Amino acid sequence: MVEHLVYTERVGGSSPSLPTSVVRHLALRAASVLLCIVALTSLSVSTRPANAADSEMSFRLESLSGGKCGAKCPQVIVADGVIEERTPEAFVAFATAAASQAPLSGMILLNSPGGRVVASMRLGDVFRKLKLAVAVAGYERVGTRAGPTAGRCMSACVYAMMGAARRIVPPESQVGIHRMSTTGYGESQAHQGSAPIVSYADDAMVATLSRYTAQMGVNPAVIRTAETIAPENILILSPSRLRQWRLATAQF
Repeated sequence: MVEHLVYTERVGGSSPSLPTSVVRHLALRAASVLLCIVALTSLSVSTRPANAADSEMSFRLESLSGGKCGAKCPQVIVADGVIEERTPEAFVAFATAAASQAPLSGMILLNSPGGRVVASMRLGDVFRKLKLAVAVAGYERVGTRAGPTAGRCMSACVYAMMGAARRIVPPESQVGIHRMSTTGYGESQAHQGSAPIVSYADDAMVATLSRYTAQMGVNPAVIRTAETIAPENILILSPSRLRQWRLATAQF
């Protein structure tokens, strides 16, 4: 599970522009988020994990029908897949179209194996500007039944999750971190079957990510610890560690 790190990118560049209508529609929707949390609590999260897609992250709307909210159950945004360079812009385009068609709750169910580090920070920045809540969970339909299921937020996904105004990781879901890296082949190796070259983030990139983490209200110890975990491994964070680092709570 190796992150795709693009060294030519640096956070602090331009994030996707947010239409005023979307900001008005989604930001500060505290009542809708609370209703959504009540619905999720009453539905309970299935312990069978939804498989995070290996393709580029996609977005869709799903209803939390079946909870205590009855006919007033809100719709949530389901985000599933790999965070690629275009993902922040794709999310803004999706939210713009969705906000004009249906009332949204301001909550996202996030299920991702990781992706590009800087793109994840840019996506997190959009989440923060819209004051969205994120729950690490998937969403599945099985026959006539549908609802949240356990999810995963691994690798660079964690940096997108950090941007949310409220972050929830149910006990059934998992959050994992490891060292930033990128793999590739030199020009002389590309056609010779040689082992790939692994490169790691430089000190400037680590410092940039640490500053972003602090700005999002999360303890930068997340980054320091992640940089000690080999890219081929993953450290699953316990609920106590999630609380300690102010990364997430376990309760809806």
